[in-house]
Amino acid sequence: MREHTALRFLDGLRFGPMHRRVWWLSAMGIMLDGFDFFIIGVAVPLIVAQWSITPFETGLLTSAAVLGAIVGAAVMGPLSDRIGRKIAFRIDLGMFVVFSLASAFAPDIWWLIAFRFLLGVGIGADYPIAASYVSEISPRRLRPRLLIGAFSFQAVGQLLGALVGLVVLLLDPHPEAWRWMLAAGVVPATAIVILRRGVPESPMWLASQAKYLEAAAALSRFAGRTVTVSEIHDRSPSEGHAVLVAATRTVPSARRGAIFSARHRAATVLTSAPWFLMDIATYGVGVFTPTILAALALGSAANTPYIADDIVSTEGAAVLDIFLVVGFAAAILLVRRLGLVAMQSVGFFVMAGALVVLGATELMEQSPLQLAIVFLAFAAFNLFMNAGPNATTFAMPTAVFPVEVRGAGAGFAAAAGKAGAAVGTFFFPQLQAGIGLFGTLSIIAAGCAVAGVVTIVLRRLVSQREVAPDAPGGAAPVPVG
Repeated sequence: MREHTALRFLDGLRFGPMHRRVWWLSAMGIMLDGFDFFIIGVAVPLIVAQWSITPFETGLLTSAAVLGAIVGAAVMGPLSDRIGRKIAFRIDLGMFVVFSLASAFAPDIWWLIAFRFLLGVGIGADYPIAASYVSEISPRRLRPRLLIGAFSFQAVGQLLGALVGLVVLLLDPHPEAWRWMLAAGVVPATAIVILRRGVPESPMWLASQAKYLEAAAALSRFAGRTVTVSEIHDRSPSEGHAVLVAATRTVPSARRGAIFSARHRAATVLTSAPWFLMDIATYGVGVFTPTILAALALGSAANTPYIADDIVSTEGAAVLDIFLVVGFAAAILLVRRLGLVAMQSVGFFVMAGALVVLGATELMEQSPLQLAIVFLAFAAFNLFMNAGPNATTFAMPTAVFPVEVRGAGAGFAAAAGKAGAAVGTFFFPQLQAGIGLFGTLSIIAAGCAVAGVVTIVLRRLVSQREVAPDAPGGAAPVPVG
């Protein structure tokens, strides 16, 4: 493969300042997704109260960003295979800045839904771009932990969203406080966009396009010294003419639809189906965590003012979000020992059990015991979600797709996940209104159980060549179990 020699060179580098910069800026983009993911859950009760929106409109509002993310991931993932990671890396967060600000000034619910959709396009684009970029600049020994470590900032963003939402509610306990919440992400996003201007193009992507001069220049910034073309090309330096021709030649990217070819089809299903089912749970439960806590731990929202309920439930959600951070920390520590498949399948099964227990507490009378069960079930769900599928689904595409289709494969998988997120966020409030929390959480739990089974079954469909850490084609060395 064209990029294989560059991969070997990159694997031998120490983790230097430029590696850290790319990793950090990738992680910050994921953090903004987590922030927006949670802040809308805090804002929804205020928007419902101010505009008296229906459950159908609430579903559209909470799912608008994830619907946009489907488009962003599906379009920008393959596009980054053609135009490179660097340009795409800047476009996506630029959209976040513009449409976060627009959302804060939305004049009515339909404008807000439209702006949230466009904001989601930028969020969704960042998933495949960041995953591909981090995978392609990371030394082999650190790659799995760096991938999951970058994605773990989603939990940091969720915790930050809870804290920002709580501070806004305490300082401005008014229905229109949601505007401050939605605008809060503009400042960090703007700073990240500016800082991303200085990162180099992915040397692995450049090598996959046979742009060896540019790849050597990019690798020089990671290596901290001048890297020559002969160091990253299989031809010997004596074949100077052939090297220079290859170094200036542009080759076509993989054909459209390559991830659905016989070679990659099984990997595509393995990476997309579990992510779809996982995000139904992650977003359906995560966005409505304050609502669930208010219903189970506080009783009917009619008993107390809605802003007071929102403050208390947001405080509880902030405490539970700590388990999201702990879960990601566990994933970083365990991924090399357990592998992706084991972590993903076990995580799904524990999530399913936790949701059944959590839903069953709706049938119990409120008491200290019921409150303790709610807390423990939520904690188990958050912990095993992030120690399992919420981390592994992000890393899996980089382990099974080669560089020339990695953006497309990661983009399709991320789009499938966001489709699940749209299903979860759109139908959750309507199902809760129709069949109650127990029925709603039981349906989501069944999906988690199915995802665990699918993970185990589909793993066997993927050839060892496609998932082996040392496979040609630039596959990231992530053990898969």
